[in-house]
Amino acid sequence: MRALSDHEILHVWESGTGEHPIDRALTVLAAALPGVDRTELAAMSVGRRDGHLMDVREANFGPRVSGVAECPQCGELLQWDLDLAEVRDSNDDPEEGTNRLVVNGHELLYRLPDSTDLAAVALGGDVDRGRYTLLDRCVIEARKDGVRVEVGSLPEAVVSGLAAEMEARDPQAETLLSFECPECGLRWQALFDVLTFLWTEIQARARNLLNDVHDLARAYGWSEKDILEMSAVRRRYYLEVT
Repeated sequence: MRALSDHEILHVWESGTGEHPIDRALTVLAAALPGVDRTELAAMSVGRRDGHLMDVREANFGPRVSGVAECPQCGELLQWDLDLAEVRDSNDDPEEGTNRLVVNGHELLYRLPDSTDLAAVALGGDVDRGRYTLLDRCVIEARKDGVRVEVGSLPEAVVSGLAAEMEARDPQAETLLSFECPECGLRWQALFDVLTFLWTEIQARARNLLNDVHDLARAYGWSEKDILEMSAVRRRYYLEVT
């Protein structure tokens, strides 16, 4: 995965600022993977997509990530940091396409959730509706003793079995961090959303770039294109002597 140029950082920031996070993730990947069509990016499994986002993050901002977690019981703030390698799954290329699962006498043909499914779930409005939407979209066919059955009639044990199977096939789709509060001893897990961290850093870099353009254009009359095409070292020097 290559690092994005300054022009690309600004384009991604400008395009993604008003987008839903699901679309924003695709905007970032479209810039980082210019040879891949956006429709193809949207069809990637969620775990594969997030694996690529981790690659983008590492290529542009390094492998170390830091954050703060709040204890849900006592409110204590915990500072944490990790290397992306610690949360990367070794299977960067999950089995996409159609998969088969037999559980409790039910035979399911299904595919892994992708960004289009997440978008459909986001429109659902509530957890139960979103859960059914995801099942209805990802289960291609369900049969019981050879007879086709409706997805909505699947027993909870079958749905749970399918969820576990999807998680096993695409583990990067949900990356959880484990914490233990030093004050009250509570242990809990929290979702690590790589896009949130990556987008915060893209925003910060874009704003710094625009500040540099503003200062240098005002001082020397140079165009934004000329300033952005300078190396960071030359740009910093000119800023220091203005």
